[in-house]
Amino acid sequence: MAWFQRKDKGIQTPTEAKKEAPDGLWYKTPSGKIVHIRELKNNAYVSPEDGYHVRIGSAEYFEIIFDDNKFTELDKDMESGDPLTFKDTKDYPSRIKAGQKKSGLKDAVRTAHGKMSGINLTIACMDFSFIGGSMGSVVGEKIARAIDYSLKKKIPLVIISKTGGARMQEAGISLMQMAKTSAKLALLAKAKIPYISLLTDPTTGGVTASYAMLGDFNIAEPGALIGFAGPRVIRETIGKDLPKGFQSAEFLLEKGFVDFIVDRRNLKSRLTSLLRLLEN
Repeated sequence: MAWFQRKDKGIQTPTEAKKEAPDGLWYKTPSGKIVHIRELKNNAYVSPEDGYHVRIGSAEYFEIIFDDNKFTELDKDMESGDPLTFKDTKDYPSRIKAGQKKSGLKDAVRTAHGKMSGINLTIACMDFSFIGGSMGSVVGEKIARAIDYSLKKKIPLVIISKTGGARMQEAGISLMQMAKTSAKLALLAKAKIPYISLLTDPTTGGVTASYAMLGDFNIAEPGALIGFAGPRVIRETIGKDLPKGFQSAEFLLEKGFVDFIVDRRNLKSRLTSLLRLLEN
């Protein structure tokens, strides 16, 4: 028999009167830290306790970087066709429409120009929520046009990568975007217009093999997964075990593939300082 029994059962709320907490009110980080969504947003979507950088999209990055969240979007209505009439369990046009409905985006990248701390700037930001941030013809074309805009206006370019790689439904056409964007960036370099590449979690595949690693400065967020192929493929190819965390931003910084790692809460100030330095 229990040595203590509670006779007064306290407040008893009828089932019909109980209210559930609204979905999305709290966020749990991989380390188990719980943070309120409002606090997370006010902290640039970085967990204040463990510094975990939550994956965010173009809307959030634009709000963080552009002054007063004011910007002009470029080519905002561009969307993919079906150049290869690719067929799988779901046909490609249906997959595009489903992705648009789910994410509220036209494709996996948004491009815009505006001011950051008074500096004119062009930004191309990828969205992982649209088919895994995959690079297809629209992504390549929009980034190419963003580069053209920076060339025409002679203003710096920032590309924020967050992607699973090339879009398989466009096959060779998606791979052509690697060459196209790289050639455009060569023109930007020739004109001596700064290009900063920000690698976020995850940045993989053909994007890593092209514009993501071609910045005058390649910078990354803490803990970001950055690589070309997956660990299993690499392990089987070279026949050796891989170092722990070898595709993390910190490992790449140690090996010289990344110039520096920037906390998202300091992103705007670090970008501003870097571009002011280049101006001088």
